[in-house]
Amino acid sequence: MTYADRRNLAWAILAAFIAIILFSGCGTSRHALPAYEAPLAKTDFQHVRTTAYTHTESDHREYGNHNALGGELQAAGPPIHRAEVTRRAIPVDGAPRAMPVDETGSFSPQLQPFSMEEKRTVTRTTKRGTKTTRTVKRAVVVAKPRIGSAAADWSRWPAGTAFRLLSTGQIYRVDDYGWALAGRNTIDLYMSNQREMNSWGARQESIQILQWGDPQESLQFLRRHQDYRHIKRMVLELEGRHGEAAALR
Repeated sequence: MTYADRRNLAWAILAAFIAIILFSGCGTSRHALPAYEAPLAKTDFQHVRTTAYTHTESDHREYGNHNALGGELQAAGPPIHRAEVTRRAIPVDGAPRAMPVDETGSFSPQLQPFSMEEKRTVTRTTKRGTKTTRTVKRAVVVAKPRIGSAAADWSRWPAGTAFRLLSTGQIYRVDDYGWALAGRNTIDLYMSNQREMNSWGARQESIQILQWGDPQESLQFLRRHQDYRHIKRMVLELEGRHGEAAALR
């Protein structure tokens, strides 16, 4: 094979490679965004649809165990079974519907900080029958709950939003997003493996917002990546252009 033949073959291979990339890109651009849903009211208690995902899913493998911010995805701590202290209204007809949560009827204590010292009073009896009372200190560790990662539309739940599942007591923080979540009132909860992901499935859950993230910080981050249409939809909503966000396909 002459030099000219080798050169032509190299150009042909390069052209074929470029064509494959362009074809793949066109196929992605034809992939429709999910149907748009009007945003929920930003209240401290919300009733939302939750799903689950894990880093070993086929559409997440390229990102590994990392969230949209570049940090590591975290699974939430084990459930602490708080459902018995949450009032729930059950429809008579049995049909699922979004029910308001009575804040005064739900038990939600503040998270306790880490503490190394706790004072207590100790009373001792001597051989002579007298009692001495003194105050001593002992080291106490108050375990903090392990906060899990969650993916959501950042125009509805900005990055950094922390919330509690009232049914389990588990706490999650929004640090990820996804194509299927743009323009949707759905929160995707990160699970450490596919067994836990499949076990969770899709559930309607009441959540308590513990801390709202900053919409402006989310907007500044997303603007750098709005070549992707699901991110563009979030940017439009954060800019207050809800009609354009709903029309984006």
